[in-house]
Amino acid sequence: MFNKILLSTTGTPTCDAAARVAFDMAKRYDSKLYIINVFGVPSRSFSQTVIDTRTGDEIDLHDDQLDYLKNDLELVYRDQIKECNSYETFLTVGVPHTEVLRFARQKEIDLIVMGVRDMNKDTKETISRNIVGRTYQGVAQSARCPVLSIGRAAASFWGGISNIVFGTDFSKASVEAFKFALKLSREFQADLNIFHAIDISSDPFEITKNQEEIDDRIREAREKIRNEYLPNLQDIRDYEVDVWEGIPYVEIVKYAREKFADLIILAHHTKKMAPAQAVLGSTVEQVVLRSNAPVISVNHPQREKKLKELEK
Repeated sequence: MFNKILLSTTGTPTCDAAARVAFDMAKRYDSKLYIINVFGVPSRSFSQTVIDTRTGDEIDLHDDQLDYLKNDLELVYRDQIKECNSYETFLTVGVPHTEVLRFARQKEIDLIVMGVRDMNKDTKETISRNIVGRTYQGVAQSARCPVLSIGRAAASFWGGISNIVFGTDFSKASVEAFKFALKLSREFQADLNIFHAIDISSDPFEITKNQEEIDDRIREAREKIRNEYLPNLQDIRDYEVDVWEGIPYVEIVKYAREKFADLIILAHHTKKMAPAQAVLGSTVEQVVLRSNAPVISVNHPQREKKLKELEK
């Protein structure tokens, strides 16, 4: 199922957790692993001067410098590469998320693996963290294949896919995310937990409502799940359905922890915005930053159709 995996990395410790998962998956599922590092952003059109995505410094690229940097990147992952059956490393220059998306399309990648960091944190790796965060924003919002994201080091220590949490908001995008979750559950004989959180955070007066009203919404959500999802689960080894109330991203993280999930699958349908304005604020991104399990986001195919039309 994961024949081609793409690891997007800066080659810094910021991406260590994502790299650990990507190499583990490539070995575990006998996948070909592509490693891409968008080294620098051109400072001017047709210029050999680029801005290093790791340091923010301007440097002049020589003809053989990309090869040197490619070897340097492979040196960073030399131990993991030794156990990788098939891999290729690519270094390029450009806007990071644009180049990652272009590469994924060209190679028909099945899964993109990325690290995510809170862009508002003041750390010693501020520049590298900002690049990773903004690249994730751009890739997750427009990727044609699922994107697996690692926000915490704890999420990178896993034992494969055996227990999946699928979080739904009953949107069109969630239909595609469910199809993917179902496919994974069948492929890996994994347990599937279908979860919905009744959002009581948007209305400040919601929490003061009669509990009976919230209970009614919970019953309605359970009925929706029974009608829309359960008819497709005949061949799933084991599954559960749960509906809680609260702040969605908080409840998803709590639920996945309670179920000892090793993977969370969600739909990604955040409105697109300029990388400089992007904030890790959607439910998916907040789950990624807090979860002890990797998170896969899936886009609605309508977005892919629109992207293809724009490319014509």
